[in-house]
Parts: sequence; C-alpha cells; structure tokens
Amino acid sequence: MTDPQDLWPDVRPDAAKRLMAAAVDAFADRGFHATTTRDIATAAGMSPAALYVHFPSKAAVLFAISRTGHERALAMVETAAAGPGDAAARMRVLVARFTTWHATRHRVARIVQYELHALRPADFDVVADLRRRTERAVRDLIAEGAAAGVFTAPDTPTAARAILSLCVDVARWYTPESKPDPGTLGERYAELVMAMLGAR
Repeated sequence: MTDPQDLWPDVRPDAAKRLMAAAVDAFADRGFHATTTRDIATAAGMSPAALYVHFPSKAAVLFAISRTGHERALAMVETAAAGPGDAAARMRVLVARFTTWHATRHRVARIVQYELHALRPADFDVVADLRRRTERAVRDLIAEGAAAGVFTAPDTPTAARAILSLCVDVARWYTPESKPDPGTLGERYAELVMAMLGAR
C-alpha cells in the first residue's frame, strides 16, 4: 500500500493525503479511466461524498499526485546538480537518486509518469513546465561537463532526454520482487550513464 506520510509530508489535511494514497493504488490497479471517485473514497475509508470536500474531481486528485511527484523529481535533480564535485560526480548522484526513487516508489511514479494523457489541459501545462525544468537541469549539467572536458557526448539535448527516460522507465517494470535492489540499480544506472556520456 502507498504510504501517504512518505510521499506527501506537507499535504494537509491528513484526509487529503489518504485520498491521494488510495487514488495511487486504485489508478495503479485499474488505470485512471476505470477508477471511480467511489473507488478512491472507499479505499481511503471515507464516504463517496467526502472526496469532494478536498478535491473537485477525480482529475484533480490525479493532478495533485502528478504535480507533487514532478515537484519532488525537480527538487531531487536540482539538488544533485548543484552538489559538490565535478559534473561527473554530480551526474552519478543525480542518476543514482532518480533511479532509486523510481524503483522504491514505483507505484506512484508509474502514475506520475504514465498518466499524463489523463490530465486536464491546464493541469498538463503545469506538469509539462516542471518536466521541462527537470530536463533543463540535466541538460545544463551535461553541458557543464562537456565544457570542462569531463563528458564527450556530442548531442546534449538527446543525451539529457535519454538519461531521464532511462531512469523514469524503471517505474514501468519495477516490482518488489525485482532485482537488483533499488540502491544497487541506481548505482548500475549511474555507471551506464557515465559510459553514455563518454565520461573521462
């Protein structure tokens, strides 16, 4: 089951967090379109009408999940990119953390990354901006490394998209039974990215 305290420590009230957690599990099991507001409320231990106290619609719940997930991803990437060491050391940390997060929290990450088509247009624009900022942070780090002679990848935008796609796709296939464990997978993906970037 999804742990609301782990994923949304700043969301208030607790009932809203419970509804978001229930929605993640329902969307993961049934898909967004097959899930009803009754399914979400019932899984959260509430009456169907209770959902509307906190969210105007099922789509609004999805947006809350997607927005907070993308905000966390952006913060994670920007923090790693601004950390200590040269560009290669920071990229290793970025990839390892980003991959590990998508493996450890694969259920919510799957909703965040693969239910974008179900967002309302205005909500999609908000999330798309967060995704652009995340890609820009990765692209800027690659460009910094290339300028310093640390990376030799010839196409920075394509490399940035490839790195993010590699990390994000973990959420699609990872399960609690998957091997290796999330931390080890993050380290191995970091090694793959170093090779991809031609790190010296």
